Amino acid sequence: MITSIIVGIDGSDASDRALRLACCISLKFDATLAIMHTPRDETVVYAADAISGFYVGANIAQQELLREAAEKLGEQALATAASEGVSKVEMHIGHGDPAHDILDHAEAVGADLIITGRRGLGDLGSFVLGSTSHQISKKAKCACLTVP
Repeated sequence: MITSIIVGIDGSDASDRALRLACCISLKFDATLAIMHTPRDETVVYAADAISGFYVGANIAQQELLREAAEKLGEQALATAASEGVSKVEMHIGHGDPAHDILDHAEAVGADLIITGRRGLGDLGSFVLGSTSHQISKKAKCACLTVP
């Protein structure tokens, strides 16, 4: 039985697909949905694009901009969840490493499922930046689903 789902978002198309799938599963099982976003310099391009509609580049990543983008991304995610019919939903904005934030929250709430998107950075990109979905799948104590 699935009663608690966590979905990690970053503003990418893959994370939007992960969010929509998480909503579908949440409705099917009447599960609580926790949407999580941890702003990072590496994902500011996706997050800033989500609020501005144009490419801004990672070189302007400042903490205030990251926080503002995270809040806007969270508002959009909550709106998506509402439009999908999910009412048992909450938004969490973390700091630091996204994988650790998600894993810590999953353990704290006893999550049954963690869903993340995969941006497909490739071997070199994953090696240099690390892969949030890969780290979660290696260390999670619950089921994980990675959405391409």
